Amino acid sequence: MTRRLTVHRAGPGVSIQDRGRPGYLGFGLSRGGAADLLALAEGAALLGQDSDCAALEMAGTGGEFEAHADLRIALTGAPMRATIDGTRLAWNASHALPAGARLSIGGAEAGTYGYLHVGGGVAGPERLGSRSAHLASGLGGPLAAGATLAIGPDPHPGETGQCLPGIPRFDGGTIRVVPSLQTGFFADSEIARFESTGFRRDARGSRMGVPLAFDTDGFHSDAGLSVLSEIVIPGDIQITGDGTPFVLLCECQTTGGYPRIGSVLPCDLPWVVQAPPGAGLRFRFVTLHAALAAERSAQVHRDGLRGTLRPLVRDPAEIRDLLAYQLVGGVTAGDDGDPGVA
Repeated sequence: MTRRLTVHRAGPGVSIQDRGRPGYLGFGLSRGGAADLLALAEGAALLGQDSDCAALEMAGTGGEFEAHADLRIALTGAPMRATIDGTRLAWNASHALPAGARLSIGGAEAGTYGYLHVGGGVAGPERLGSRSAHLASGLGGPLAAGATLAIGPDPHPGETGQCLPGIPRFDGGTIRVVPSLQTGFFADSEIARFESTGFRRDARGSRMGVPLAFDTDGFHSDAGLSVLSEIVIPGDIQITGDGTPFVLLCECQTTGGYPRIGSVLPCDLPWVVQAPPGAGLRFRFVTLHAALAAERSAQVHRDGLRGTLRPLVRDPAEIRDLLAYQLVGGVTAGDDGDPGVA
């Protein structure tokens, strides 16, 4: 049976994403890829596959999907209400999606970007070494109703019912930054004011970047707007002409002339990405030594995700076929005898 997934309904921000296209900055193309790379790694761990496998990124809301073969799925990132044929699913967990079943994913209950992973990954066409849709450049685009997605070979067919504790990153927080090459363009008093200001994630954010709302005067550099355009990368915090900080994200432009007051640590960028509109954000400068230590710690966490997997214990109230389960000695078991199989 052909391994494919049909899209019956999709929100406006549903697209295919993997780790993106590094190496094309010189040609005017930013990396792109999943906005929350940690969520991509979490899905790979839940399904026991490579983190390069493409998944569906869902900005704000999901859609309705039908499997045309028995598939495994995992749900990570911003939690959304998800059901299979009406039965509620746990988030940050792996599940079986039988052939003919309908998976429905609603709006985000926290955060911004949710991810639907499939065992074997989405096997769409590669463009410049990636399956990611780069919306800003027109490479690919958002999915629409009627699309049929090919699914690659599954490395571990049948293995589901696992969950991850996950890292809560869906309501803002304090973000670590390091100085950029242009931090010196700002007076010490402006840098101190930037660190002490409470910001809010503006609703106008996109995959290109997030403007920050705040209640004080705008921020200004001694260089004004005379800065020459040079390379910018995700995480850079530009100060626009009206003094508004703008955090660049995965589909940012490749060069820019607005002065940059600092740059967000890559390991902290998911907190900015996932902050919903209105969420509070603060920024704290750290030393390069502390930043490198934080990045090493984050890498160790990502590399060890599979070691943190736990069996998914289902709520009996949400199991429609409860009578088909064996209830022996207070343990709920599925047909294969494994406790808590989803």
